Amino acid sequence: MKKALLFARELVAAAVEKGATVVDATCGNGHDTVFLAELVGAAGRVYAFDIQEKAIAATKERLGQHGLLDRVTLLHASHDDRAKWPPAPVSAVMFNLGYLPGGDHSLVTTAKSSVAALQIATDRLKPGGIITLVVYTGHPGGREEYSEVRRFLTGLPQAEYTVLEYRLINQVNNPPLLLAVQRLYAGRP
Repeated sequence: MKKALLFARELVAAAVEKGATVVDATCGNGHDTVFLAELVGAAGRVYAFDIQEKAIAATKERLGQHGLLDRVTLLHASHDDRAKWPPAPVSAVMFNLGYLPGGDHSLVTTAKSSVAALQIATDRLKPGGIITLVVYTGHPGGREEYSEVRRFLTGLPQAEYTVLEYRLINQVNNPPLLLAVQRLYAGRP
């Protein structure tokens, strides 16, 4: 069985074609941003959000090392800033909820901003597109954020979206879990 992050990448890779527009809603240290930039190719575009300047700088450096800076718009902003999002259609959106690895653990994603960003993401997601959320619950506020995000996702209309929850249940130390949303093609139940 795959860990949550690896399964998220597998789902995204299946939904993204060269030339696509995608979003890394929490770019952190840039690993998913690089992954997305490679997927979309030279004709595609990645919009990468983070509220921490340290994360933007780390992502920019990582993209530079891979020669991918020209495919990415780095946004030093919250992922719920609707004005900064690309217009529809978006093929994929990746979230890692929690704190920046190696950063200040008191700076975390919140239920309010994550649910607002999910609303934007679901509105702009193209049919066949995917949203993945790797959720870390071991920090203060993490379980509450998960509960609010899950509540939002379970309310999505089944005729338009399929929602998955994937988790390893016999692991210690609050392993991350995966939530994924796929927008259905019109007329498909």
